[in-house]
Amino acid sequence: MRLNNIKQRWHEGETVLNGWLSIANAFSAEIMAEQGYDALTIDLQHGLIGYEAAAAMLQAMRASGVAPMVRVPWLEPGIIMKALDAGAWGVICPMVNTAEQARALVSCVRYPPSGSRSFGPTRAVVSAGPDYGQHADEQVVCFAMIETAEALNNIDAIVATPGLDGIYIGPADLTLGLTGRKYRTGFDRDEPDVVAAIRQILAAAHRAGKKAGLHNGTAAYAAQAAEWGFDLVTVSNDVQLLRSAALTSVQQFRALNGGEKPAETRPRSGGY
Repeated sequence: MRLNNIKQRWHEGETVLNGWLSIANAFSAEIMAEQGYDALTIDLQHGLIGYEAAAAMLQAMRASGVAPMVRVPWLEPGIIMKALDAGAWGVICPMVNTAEQARALVSCVRYPPSGSRSFGPTRAVVSAGPDYGQHADEQVVCFAMIETAEALNNIDAIVATPGLDGIYIGPADLTLGLTGRKYRTGFDRDEPDVVAAIRQILAAAHRAGKKAGLHNGTAAYAAQAAEWGFDLVTVSNDVQLLRSAALTSVQQFRALNGGEKPAETRPRSGGY
């Protein structure tokens, strides 16, 4: 069986750089996979991606050597097992709030006797190797997302779950869960109480011998998170990168073209 690049990077003492895919397109996934990320995560929760599109994206990323993961929509056995059967090297599961839910997640990811995953790695046995069934539990990574006050209160019990590789912090939902609408929504938190909660979760994971991942909006914040000790950092996503690059290109043209007004401010002719 091929080795998981994520675990290889951890073995070498390196921080894993993860990208994020929300656009349902194999070609855009292939482009992202060729840019040097260690891992790329297909977002089935908030991304505009269904299962068939995700399978094609996994195929498109194979040649690059990047480790593909899937953020599943919810803690539901069927989609978790199908994502793994399609060739995902890791699963990130949202809104894991208790040790019981963490155990249920691990059970979906691991084959018996460690879990209850049903055997049928339709594509994984092709993409990872014919001995996939013998080594999948050693190579597939399992992340529980910590995003709520309840999860923070239960963090020590969650990270003690056998078979769980680590936790992944969703800072936008964590901030909402801890403070409501007190602060802006989004990533790259700078509020002292939220940063303290993030670092508390990180410390709890490491005490239990588990890895910790953080979702970031910018490379600068991700680098800071790596300095804190995060083992995996996600930087932006394909939607934001496309938007930013397109906006920069448009702004550069407008500036070089005598400050021409953006298209949306110019009067339209005809139509409505």
